[in-house]
Amino acid sequence: MKLHLLDGTYELFRAHFGRPPRNAPDGSPISAVHGVLETVLGLLREEETTHLAAATDKVIESFRNDMYDGYKTGEGIEPELLAQFPILERALKAMGVVVWDMVEFEADDALATGALIYADDVDQIVIATPDKDCAQCVIDDFVVMLDRRRQVVMNEAGVWEKFGVGPISIPDYLALVGDAADGIPGVPAWGAKSAGALLAEYTRLDQIPPDENDWAITVRGAARLGASLRENLQDALLFRELTTLRRDVPLTETFDELRWQGARRSEFEALCDEFDFGELKTRPHLWQD
Repeated sequence: MKLHLLDGTYELFRAHFGRPPRNAPDGSPISAVHGVLETVLGLLREEETTHLAAATDKVIESFRNDMYDGYKTGEGIEPELLAQFPILERALKAMGVVVWDMVEFEADDALATGALIYADDVDQIVIATPDKDCAQCVIDDFVVMLDRRRQVVMNEAGVWEKFGVGPISIPDYLALVGDAADGIPGVPAWGAKSAGALLAEYTRLDQIPPDENDWAITVRGAARLGASLRENLQDALLFRELTTLRRDVPLTETFDELRWQGARRSEFEALCDEFDFGELKTRPHLWQD
């Protein structure tokens, strides 16, 4: 049995930028919501999709903004995209999907927590996102990532192949190289190759010997890298804390409550009428009422 955990925020962004424009009867843009519903309905038709939850960022800001002023905010995100978040949450719930809409935490934190607390109930957990933050959750072939756009599955061997480090080192890797999408600048002079090489050897950034002359491997530009890490170690540790996903989000559902039992007919049909989603109205293959 599998549990699918869907990154609803990513799905909404993907549909917004990848779908042709579409407006609701009142003229407001609605293509992102329509695109997500269409693809999730397809996912639910797959035989192995029995238990599903979707996590969304009800607001873009989180507790991490209190920790670091440079962390990502909703600034710059198109208003017509932000306006579709609550509609998506409502639509997925009408479809019968459990939705974790995050305010204090982020969607990725909910995905990480779900991968932890439901681990004893399943044979495999599929985190449907390409977000590199979630690579820290991967475990062998048990917890994997699925890029739904490219239809590529990444297991633990895939994390090593892509990043040069194991899942446990992903927060350290992102702290060193930076993550522009989250507003993490990284440590000056450090890049993917240097971070990958040293973390493959030492696992965590604070386990890297402070004196580059003590490093067990030869790395190009070692003197510059060592000096930069010594000078910016406290920032690097803060960045690691920011890139470490929380696994204590208060999710209240039992595993059985994640089983998809069909769309809620009256709610889903009313939503399709409201937003002129006529072609989706009969797409659910299972109904709760």
